[in-house]
Amino acid sequence: MSVTITPVDPADDAAFGAWHHVYETSARHELGEVATPWQLEELRAMVQAGGSHSWSGAWSAVVDGDTVGAGWLRTPLLDNIELAELDVHVLPALRRRGIGTAVLARLDEEARSRGRRVLTGLSSWPYDAGSDGAGAPGPEFARARGFDLALSEVQRELTLPVADDLLSGLADNAARAHAAYTLRSWSGPVPDDLLQGWAEITSTLATEAPTGDLELEPEAVSTEAVREREATIARQGRRKYNTVALSASGEVVAYSDLATTVHEPGRAYQWGTLVRREHRGHRLGVAVKVAALRLLQRERPDVTRLTTYNAEVNSHMIGVNEALGFRPVARLGDFQRT
Repeated sequence: MSVTITPVDPADDAAFGAWHHVYETSARHELGEVATPWQLEELRAMVQAGGSHSWSGAWSAVVDGDTVGAGWLRTPLLDNIELAELDVHVLPALRRRGIGTAVLARLDEEARSRGRRVLTGLSSWPYDAGSDGAGAPGPEFARARGFDLALSEVQRELTLPVADDLLSGLADNAARAHAAYTLRSWSGPVPDDLLQGWAEITSTLATEAPTGDLELEPEAVSTEAVREREATIARQGRRKYNTVALSASGEVVAYSDLATTVHEPGRAYQWGTLVRREHRGHRLGVAVKVAALRLLQRERPDVTRLTTYNAEVNSHMIGVNEALGFRPVARLGDFQRT
């Protein structure tokens, strides 16, 4: 079998559509309706975006004129400059024929040309397969090519709406511990007066949340990058729902954000939730999560399911999610090769 790996132009509707079809078919093959693939226009906007904070590219594996494999690579530009994030997919019926290996080799070559020495990739598998995903296609492919499981996560889902009395009870109990703080919620872009604080706290999520054995450094604090990402979010057809906690001096000390997309009616995703170390112990994590969820339910009563991911070792946040009613539906692994 002769495999040709070619770069994909996101402006080429036919080529990009074929590339996305492979990616989505592969992702849904493992998990069915709980799968969380990015939608075509979401990925197109990301690959086209460019900007100061990252670069992204896509490649197709073509056999006899048909697109049968898909690869994606992202490299941060402001921080983690030795890191490259990648994704490899092959149509299920054509796996184990060297296509994925060929795609990975091309991504590895591109990453090296950009000075990257650490490769990371995500792989999902059914919940019942266990924490290490032994026997599942994605994890086995990764391990066979030198990647180690650096962090194991659980995907959970929540059926909406959550009863207001449950949310009120959680919010009221948490409020007793953070009387000195105030909460502020909004949908859409970050207000100008919160922009610097938002950039500062969100830049630490990747390293303040459990990271396992991943080699990561905090993201650079950049208000320009925040605005660039917001512009990409708008082009993707997504909308954000956000809450922050402010200290008595007005510092942003905790946040939680959710996102919806026009391409998946009725579904929302929990993005980040974080409390600064020096402000923990005041139940601010519960407070911002509940407030953001209330905002979502108020503005988007059409949304009936919410998806989140938590590292298995993050017992505190798992406890919060279980109190809200989240249930485990799948697993996600962060794999790394240096």
